[in-house]
Amino acid sequence: MYRASQDILTFVASVFPNCTMDECVLVKQRNAMRTDSAMVFDNLWARHWNEWMTMEKPNVFAARLDRTGSKWSVGPETNIAAMLPHTADPLTRWSVDDYTVSPAGDNMAFVVRPPADNMTWATNVDIYLASTKHGSRPRLLTGQMNGTASAPTFSWDGRRLAWLQMETSGYESDINRIFIYTLATRKTVAVAYDWDLSPHNLMWSRDNKSLFTVTGSKGRSLIVQIDALTGHRRELTTTGSAASIRPIDNQSLLFVHSDTDKPADIHMLNTQSQAIQQLTNINAQTLRSVHLSKAEDFWFTGAHGDKVHGWVVRPFGFNRRTTYPLALLMHGGPQQASTQSFSHSQWNPNMYASAGFVTVVINFHGSPGYGQNFTNSVRHKWGDYPYVDLMRGVDYVTSRMRFIDKTRMVALGGSFGGYMANWINGHTDKFCALVSHDGKFSTISGYYGTDELWFPEWDLGKPWDPAGRAILEENNPERFSANFKTPTLFVQGEKDFRISSTESLGAWTMMRRRGVPARLVYFPDEDHWINRAGNSVRWHTEVLDWITKWTNTSAPYRIR
Repeated sequence: MYRASQDILTFVASVFPNCTMDECVLVKQRNAMRTDSAMVFDNLWARHWNEWMTMEKPNVFAARLDRTGSKWSVGPETNIAAMLPHTADPLTRWSVDDYTVSPAGDNMAFVVRPPADNMTWATNVDIYLASTKHGSRPRLLTGQMNGTASAPTFSWDGRRLAWLQMETSGYESDINRIFIYTLATRKTVAVAYDWDLSPHNLMWSRDNKSLFTVTGSKGRSLIVQIDALTGHRRELTTTGSAASIRPIDNQSLLFVHSDTDKPADIHMLNTQSQAIQQLTNINAQTLRSVHLSKAEDFWFTGAHGDKVHGWVVRPFGFNRRTTYPLALLMHGGPQQASTQSFSHSQWNPNMYASAGFVTVVINFHGSPGYGQNFTNSVRHKWGDYPYVDLMRGVDYVTSRMRFIDKTRMVALGGSFGGYMANWINGHTDKFCALVSHDGKFSTISGYYGTDELWFPEWDLGKPWDPAGRAILEENNPERFSANFKTPTLFVQGEKDFRISSTESLGAWTMMRRRGVPARLVYFPDEDHWINRAGNSVRWHTEVLDWITKWTNTSAPYRIR
């Protein structure tokens, strides 16, 4: 990030402890000459997401840029994070997750995870404020708070800093609160604290009087304007999903918008009239030869007597006089939500509608966007509330849409959705086939193989604690292995350290040993997602072939 007013360049780079960037290059060269490949760990983490941890940590730097004629030169870099207190173990040094620089370039705020032995089971993440011009020690702004801080952003006049703050340590899906720090007075206030939805990011308005954010609300991602003084909120969009908001002036906001039947394009929003103008149509030529169906909302009574939201996407060439198979898509989390957006992942509902399926999406208990109590309610209830919601939702849809063939239904999910596919297999045979992508099979082995321990500990418990063990076993799909009878496709990435590859391998082994039809699709170079284009094509081919095979569907789709 470059600020011309101060000629300051800021950036994040991964470095070894106690060395400059040039010295770190020499350390890497020496490491490359080692005759062994051992990695030694005394503390957690050993691995995270898709990589094994090393002594390199992302730190934030500031350097001066000088220009002479047409040439630029970079002055010595200052490691801002190096001014923070250190721990003895280099593997638990400070790690910078995010940063922002004031418009004038004189101040920087950055997000760091404090070094501690409990960093894998505590979610504490702090925000520090530092000067980019001199070597003063950064100032901690979140010392009285216990949860995760994120998304710092300076007002355009540089006088205030806003950020998002969770307040419950150990709970990664706690509600985000908005806090504003005034640099001159060093005072922090909360804004819109009574709001029951969780904002995702923050941007200041150009007049510094309000904040813009995107929040999930009933299956949409909406832009909301918040008065920075009173906390008064105003929804500026009502449909689809918004992202990447950028204020242009006091009345104009650039953002990216998509919907179930509309890929992402750049739009301009008038924040006064709420009029929206589409500025790009990137996929116009492709869309002329592609059919995309709209989402149709429905609500039903789910677990605990609560209203639960879902939507249906009808198949290509829909004819009410014809019957169709049903595909139930189950999202991850469980504290995530499906949104009416154009997904570029493996879970785009139009992909399955194009294959001839009535596609159903349900935001079961745990999904954000329906009040924080709804999100919190899934704790200790993984195999209960979401399962009840999904089964009741399917019953609701099939009882009202007689064109759905109830004898030809499949269910698919990734991460928690994969866990739910495994749970379904032990509890009902109403589906012809299942797909479990990186899904947990055993809540016990899943705990010991995962990276972020705060997640299973908060949602379920610790395996060695009697109360926690009981909850883990109560929600354990492996406990019902003898009931698995539905043909299942398991998909697993070897580099997924959130859900270890032994989870899918174990479930597949059990089913094949018992003679139940099952298939394992293994990607040695993928993690929790499918990222490579060729692997994505293979993923869709395997999944669509599996669900059409077991529903006797002649698919009109063509993978390309």
